[in-house]
Amino acid sequence: MQIFTEKEIRTNVTINQTIIREIESAFTDLFTKNVRMPPIMRVDIPENNAEVDVKTAYIPGHESFALKVSSGFFNNYKLGLPSTGGLMFLISAVNGQPEALLYDNGYLTDVRTAAAGAVAADYLANENIQVVGVIGAGAQARYQLEALKEVRNFQHVVVFSKTKKRVIEFKEEIEEKLAVSVTIKDNAEQVANESQIIITTTPSEEPVLRSEWIKPGTHITAMGADAPYKQELDSKILQMADVVVCDVITQCEVCGELRPGIEAGLIDKTKVLELGQITSKKIKPRLSKDAITVADLTGTGAQDTKIALYAYQQLVNEAKI
Repeated sequence: MQIFTEKEIRTNVTINQTIIREIESAFTDLFTKNVRMPPIMRVDIPENNAEVDVKTAYIPGHESFALKVSSGFFNNYKLGLPSTGGLMFLISAVNGQPEALLYDNGYLTDVRTAAAGAVAADYLANENIQVVGVIGAGAQARYQLEALKEVRNFQHVVVFSKTKKRVIEFKEEIEEKLAVSVTIKDNAEQVANESQIIITTTPSEEPVLRSEWIKPGTHITAMGADAPYKQELDSKILQMADVVVCDVITQCEVCGELRPGIEAGLIDKTKVLELGQITSKKIKPRLSKDAITVADLTGTGAQDTKIALYAYQQLVNEAKI
């Protein structure tokens, strides 16, 4: 079994169009193939504001699949440590033998999550975007913007985070890396008022966006609600949206933004689309510039298998050079 370090993985895997299209194909496969993807296994550690998830999926046509262990320890910023960690195993679908261990410390999860956000925005958001709003200023907020830049040519970012030090670092990094201007806002309402795309990347357990703040034409990508007790969006946002898309409906109704909306009787899940429905048919369900669209993304084992296979191939090719 081959073992690859985080440094090797970061050197050979960066956000680009190829990765975004690989993750797009994961959603298409979920809708068009008999993908074997069990429910998420999850361990919560509330005393440390932490969680550990296990995700996996076998995609027909591939000779290997990934088993991913991902951790989120959301107080780590107080210790000067990253909030996310973990690793991925590649296992042979032919003989069951372990083929590689990708000790990425959560990096591949960050990349595939950001790529999923870019896929959703590419299909749902208006084409001409100037201002992107971000709620949260951690690593995923940064990766989301980097991936979004591959599909939309925005020029300005407005951001709100409760952590002052982190949001200042966010501003400096994004302005340098993406060559866009960044303005720090005092609250989430100010972000919503100025944005054409809003990205939420928090572990919040109560809504950070209210329906009355959302302007016509806005696209929202909500990334944070990946547990049954989390919620970033006021459910009335989903109720008033013209289009609501989930990565996997059965998963989102358990641990996504869909869950509280269904429980409150505000959402008819039969009218919700899965991302694979639109990627497989290459259709864009936005019918007007004023339409409000929402992507509820909780992260799938199919994405993990796709990014692990891509990373492994890049690493093996590099080793041959």
